[in-house]
Amino acid sequence: MKKSSIFFSITVIFLFAALGVFLAYLSMLKYDKQKYTQELNNRYSIVSRVSLVKLLNSPVDEKFENELKIYKMKVIKNEKKIKDVLKHGEILQTISVSIGRSSIIYYKKNNYLLIESATKKAVLLYDKGFVPYRNQILTIRVIFGSIILLLLGAYIWTIRKIKPIKKIKKEIDKFASGNLDIELDLKTDDEIAEVGQAFSHAVAEIKKLNNSRKLFLRNIMHELKTPITKGRITVEMIEEGKQKQRLISVFEKLESLLNEFIQIEQITVDNSFVKKEITHIKDIIDDAINLAMVKDENYEVVIDKDYELKVDKKLLTLAVKNLLDNGIKYSQDDFVKIIVNDNSISFYSKGEALKEELSYYTEPFTQDNGKTKHGFGLGLYIVDNILKAHNLKLVYLHKDGKNIFKIDGILKVFE
Repeated sequence: MKKSSIFFSITVIFLFAALGVFLAYLSMLKYDKQKYTQELNNRYSIVSRVSLVKLLNSPVDEKFENELKIYKMKVIKNEKKIKDVLKHGEILQTISVSIGRSSIIYYKKNNYLLIESATKKAVLLYDKGFVPYRNQILTIRVIFGSIILLLLGAYIWTIRKIKPIKKIKKEIDKFASGNLDIELDLKTDDEIAEVGQAFSHAVAEIKKLNNSRKLFLRNIMHELKTPITKGRITVEMIEEGKQKQRLISVFEKLESLLNEFIQIEQITVDNSFVKKEITHIKDIIDDAINLAMVKDENYEVVIDKDYELKVDKKLLTLAVKNLLDNGIKYSQDDFVKIIVNDNSISFYSKGEALKEELSYYTEPFTQDNGKTKHGFGLGLYIVDNILKAHNLKLVYLHKDGKNIFKIDGILKVFE
């Protein structure tokens, strides 16, 4: 259980509450025992003074015995019983005064009071009102035991009430990973259930919007592709000239934009597009070079080892192709060096440092002072999304007059 968890916090709160009750129980026990002992000693003190005065003036008689009944004391007259108590009893306390002394004797779970006057007269009294303290604390134990049980019941009830939070968190994690098949059937009628229902409703609406978005994008792409293709075919029938080249350039840009839109739609809708397979890093780079259709003099590849990966080959090839293409387009000498080592694929190209942070260029339709004449500012956006789908990271550095783009963490997808 995490220390930051609400379940941990509630458990700690109830443990402190239980500890507080236990400490209160010990404190109450100590206070009650002191009070009980004090009351017992006060009663014995009164009886002792009365008995000593009586023994000094006259022998024990019926009137004296009746007076002792008020204090729940009884005179023991059985000689055998007196001997047993005096011989085997445990003297708990003895108090001496000028006219005699009194001793509290514990024998067979009962208290006896031995009164001895200065005139050598003695009497043994049995305390009929004495109750061992262990019996006295039973009530306190029942009270505090009931409080502990109530606390335990409250803890279990609270945990059960907030337990659906774990289920909601699990579904939120699924949602965060791109899975929109949310199942939240909370059979309660409280605020947590209302949050769960609101989340389910929001996911359902997002799912509808997502499906509408997919359908809209695919339909519009389909509808756009047909006129672009027809336009391109028609342009080829025009006689060679400046206008023909301008029209061809326009249609090429439209076709490029449409292809980039298709890639964006594929990688941003959800993670279902990622189809991982075992492949080699050299194959990915070779395919990316072929896809970019670059000349041999425009690149150099340095690989320290042909690592084996488990990735979506098509998508990672597209990411490598875009970085290669980007490097060549914006380099000062139309040359890119690809180096594979140190848990990364690095692209080195000669050029000035980027004017903005990398995050600026990974947004769609980003342009740097009009320099993106070859595209629409979607290349790095597509690369960034592909890498995120593989739990990889795009890193940018500028060193020794060279721009360096790195696909970092590539070893994480090694098999």
